[in-house]
Amino acid sequence: MVQSIDRAMSIIFVLVSDESKTLWSISEIAEKTSLPLSTVHRLISSLMKYGLIQQVPETKQYKVGLTWMEIGLRILDKIDVRAVARTVMEQLAADVRESVYLNIPHGHDAIVLERVESSMTVRSIDNLGERIPLHIGAANKTILANMEPQEAERIVAALIPEPERRRELLLLLPQIRQNGYAVSYGEKTEGTASIAAPIIGYNQRVVGALSIGVPSYRITDELLSTLIERARQSAKEISHKIGALP
Repeated sequence: MVQSIDRAMSIIFVLVSDESKTLWSISEIAEKTSLPLSTVHRLISSLMKYGLIQQVPETKQYKVGLTWMEIGLRILDKIDVRAVARTVMEQLAADVRESVYLNIPHGHDAIVLERVESSMTVRSIDNLGERIPLHIGAANKTILANMEPQEAERIVAALIPEPERRRELLLLLPQIRQNGYAVSYGEKTEGTASIAAPIIGYNQRVVGALSIGVPSYRITDELLSTLIERARQSAKEISHKIGALP
């Protein structure tokens, strides 16, 4: 497996090795990589399946595929969101004195990408890099609620086998989207509450969620109202800074 990856990457490096040359024949690739022609052909076929290499039909030559650009843009977008969000999160955490999180969607899960911890002794803590199924917690539900309905429905169907529970969540998502926030109690960690709002990217697609984690015993109606408003304001500020339309 490792050898195949090394060989595949050697082909990719050949395709990007010369700025003045964008198209390569299979024989040129084999010569540059010192690999047998049959091996190069097999690896290129696999790479083409994922759009990592493209073939020009007229000349039968090869070039780097668009998937690399897609991957790069996605990574850049996430790095930008994290960098922009950090400043807003630090201010929010200082103001409300609670832990603040940034979640981003990844398949059927969301990943905790950034965290600013509360200054309080008792506080809510989720681990950076933790993967949480998208139907669990306020942050993830607000991500689901702002996806395309068909995409959200597909993910919910994969995560929740019970028809009644699945229906309940699907009925809740439009309300979360309309309200602009979600609240959950003890869905992931007993004794905690989460208040979350969506972060919308430049293409008007949801790119993540900002959430405030609070020990449940501290929640009052007045505090909840304040945290909802602050979460929405901060999420909108991040969205605006990364190019979302007003």
